[in-house]
Amino acid sequence: MDTDITVLGAGPVGSTLALLLARHAPDPSRIVVCRAEPKQAADTTATRDLRVLALNHGSRVLLEDLGVWPQGGAEIHDIHVSQRGRLGRTRITREEFDVPALGTVVAYESLRRVLDAAVDACGVTVRSSTAQDAASVRRQSDIGVDLAQGNLRWTSGVTVQAEGGTFDDAQAESRAVQHLRRGYDQHAVIATVRAERPRPQVAWERFTREGPLALLPHPGDGQADPARLSLVWCCTPERADVLMAADDAHFAEALHQTFGDRLGRLTPTGPRGRFPLGVSLRRAVVDGRRVAIGNAAQTLHPVAGQGLNLGLRDAARLAQALTPWLRAPTENPGTRLADFARARAADRWLTTGLTDLLPRVFATGLAPIEHACGLALLGLDTLQALRAPLARQLMQGRRA
Repeated sequence: MDTDITVLGAGPVGSTLALLLARHAPDPSRIVVCRAEPKQAADTTATRDLRVLALNHGSRVLLEDLGVWPQGGAEIHDIHVSQRGRLGRTRITREEFDVPALGTVVAYESLRRVLDAAVDACGVTVRSSTAQDAASVRRQSDIGVDLAQGNLRWTSGVTVQAEGGTFDDAQAESRAVQHLRRGYDQHAVIATVRAERPRPQVAWERFTREGPLALLPHPGDGQADPARLSLVWCCTPERADVLMAADDAHFAEALHQTFGDRLGRLTPTGPRGRFPLGVSLRRAVVDGRRVAIGNAAQTLHPVAGQGLNLGLRDAARLAQALTPWLRAPTENPGTRLADFARARAADRWLTTGLTDLLPRVFATGLAPIEHACGLALLGLDTLQALRAPLARQLMQGRRA
């Protein structure tokens, strides 16, 4: 066996897994991380500089422990949830849960740079690849997994798919069929806006009949600016077409009509981006010596910003399962991988189910359901006993 573990994908989830494994591996060089070279976006106004990540309290603790917390994040102290056109709202604050912040918004590029540098320095083997020669799984046996990358081939005791996609042989795909895979007929339009009357460190989630609209504190570029907000506007594809084509004045007017005037006029700054929304949940995350985590295991609706947080919990639990095996990698890791899958099942299903339900139930357009949603928001706001489980799930998920 040439290597112990191969991680396919060096995004935030794959890189975090590599750092956790390297911390306790007898020989970190036997851990291979396949890092794809950045792809040049076809659209020069695409989302690279716009992407921000909402990391919850649990994710921050994990990344700080690894020494890879990026600078310039914008903390969330309050979360305000409401429904357009109906009564009822819920407010969650950091004080009631005794945490420094409910979450932090960081720039994707900032986190990627810190993680890349840490992975390069931790002793693991990094193999760069392009879209044409990205590492792929070819064959599996009781001894290990055979991989290929261009003209390079090697075997690995365990292979981890840590980014989107599936294992590339038909037999594996049939065993790991998606239990849930569905589009929402929604696109997310993302942009940066400035608020006329800012409310520092408050995140806003407003449900509409077309989908949720979120306004998050924008991570600073070395200097905090509470007036800057990151917008994630989920709407129909037809509305997304109109918003992407609109000038700043018409975009601002449409945003004002949807969000309201709590923050005064919201003025867009810079380019906009968009992407289609869907949900998928892999039924079997483990297939022999292969395991899927993060976006390879599940993709979520962006409501409540849970996707990366769920993936980081995958990485932490998988590292916990595989660390003892690294001391005796000639043994079969099947039992440890099965334990990992069982331990992660409840969190994966609950988080995916919650983020799947919310955008659909608020977008039915049916008055009785909308009124029921308003009453639910009111109940959450009134009774801390109802609000606390939801808030804890959003802050740290279920950890087994």
